[in-house]
Amino acid sequence: MTPPTIAIVDYGMGNRRSVEKALARVGADAVITDDHAKLRSADGLLLPGVGAFPAAMAVIGQRGLDRVITDCAAAGTPVFGSCLGMQLLFERSEEHGGSEGLGLLAGTVTRLRAPGLKLPHIGWSAVHWRMAGPGATPVPAALGAGLPDPTFLYHVHSFVAWPTDEELLLAVANYGEPFAAVVGKGNVWGTQSHPEKSSTQGLRLLASFVAMCSDRAQGGGTPGGGTHAAAAA
Repeated sequence: MTPPTIAIVDYGMGNRRSVEKALARVGADAVITDDHAKLRSADGLLLPGVGAFPAAMAVIGQRGLDRVITDCAAAGTPVFGSCLGMQLLFERSEEHGGSEGLGLLAGTVTRLRAPGLKLPHIGWSAVHWRMAGPGATPVPAALGAGLPDPTFLYHVHSFVAWPTDEELLLAVANYGEPFAAVVGKGNVWGTQSHPEKSSTQGLRLLASFVAMCSDRAQGGGTPGGGTHAAAAA
């Protein structure tokens, strides 16, 4: 079977090489690019990120990547954001005076409320998958297939996303307050962690995304059903 091509969106911020190596380890043909044609033809997009939300969106807008990412999501291409990349999927952030995001998921990014604790939050956190229903046992979403509850992932962040739609919240972690650790709906997904730095469990998380991209490349559709969750969802 031909490995799926996953384009790592290159906007000059984030540990792109580490992400590329991690994706290759779990069976993807990974390419770092800001070329619009390559992004549009990929089987999946991964939006990495380290740094400030407004600066990231400024570069993304200057390179015309915002339109490419949203077009791909609307066409059903699996999109995955990690750390800052997850936050960029949302409508807006209050960081450094505020900035509009990609608007693929409904919600706002705010500063992590962690009184008495150091920021940024740096280290491993227990990520708890949400319950499937009243009285049910935790069931990981497609992105967390095969992962334990809790899953331990490595985080570096001072801001967190607050989804407007509770259905977007797939897993939570805690640092001073509970925060969205994994989000997603349809073909748009994100994790506040750095899966490429999260050892075996992080690689398994990436492997689940690669499997989604492979499924779509083979004509099997996108796990989770339908296209992306619009901001109005």
